[in-house]
Amino acid sequence: MSVPAPGLPARVRIHEVGARDGLQNEKTAVPTEVKAEFVRRLAASGLTTIEATSFVHPKWVPQLADAEQLFPLLADVDAALPVLVPNERGLDRALALGATRIAVFGSATETFASRNLNRTVAESLAMFEPVVARARQGGAHVRGYLSMCFGDPWEGAVPVHQVVSVAKALVDLGCDELSLGDTIGVATPGHVRALLSALNEAGVPTDRIGVHFHDTYGQALSNTLAALQHGVTTVDASAGGLGGCPYAKSATGNLATEDLVWMLDGLGIETGVDLAALTATSVWMAEQLGRPSPSRTVRALSHKE
Repeated sequence: MSVPAPGLPARVRIHEVGARDGLQNEKTAVPTEVKAEFVRRLAASGLTTIEATSFVHPKWVPQLADAEQLFPLLADVDAALPVLVPNERGLDRALALGATRIAVFGSATETFASRNLNRTVAESLAMFEPVVARARQGGAHVRGYLSMCFGDPWEGAVPVHQVVSVAKALVDLGCDELSLGDTIGVATPGHVRALLSALNEAGVPTDRIGVHFHDTYGQALSNTLAALQHGVTTVDASAGGLGGCPYAKSATGNLATEDLVWMLDGLGIETGVDLAALTATSVWMAEQLGRPSPSRTVRALSHKE
């Protein structure tokens, strides 16, 4: 039953990350053809932005070592297909295959920057500068991921002003969009509102911000609702709740796309996503992975069937 609530956007764009952020965290590599079919099914369910893969060195993310083989298989997919690139070499690989949407992945904390990027925060921003500039010169859309925006497993709570400083730097580099990552899932709604307000005060408009919540403490949907109330209209989610973070062991799965769509449907917010088709896709993918989906909505709807 759809019961709209005041002060919420009429439509939300879901940035689907299951095929990249989800599958990169699997213990075993998924066959390229299965990945391609996963993306096709996600697009057929109505998702319009599907992060396809990552052009990171296979040594660091072996699960996505087939990026060059996968991306050409998706040429007929009717959706935007962003790809993650870590540096100029990754950008070269992506652009050579015709990618038009790229993402860079930064950190709000020094420890995670060191562990994930083998650089300081400042050094990582310097590495991203030519990547963003060249991508934009080539007409590509650039998303900047910022991880550890609310808490860090080594440093603890992350001060809002520290996150704002790095976020502003990413925007100033030329990122078209900024995704705020609650990598270990410790955020709560008041913290979300405080960070979004601080970003606005620093000159980062809400329409350039997306949110990326993990459900470690069961807060992903409540945090998403707080972001929607602030005016955010881009929400990252992962079909079936796949994913985590290979460099932060306390990070559990992403917000499940089905759980998000169930809430948005109930609020009368348009997404363009067919929940039944999406659920069927996640059930299929869970079969490929040999384990049940962690999404509560997938479990509820598939159990009904």
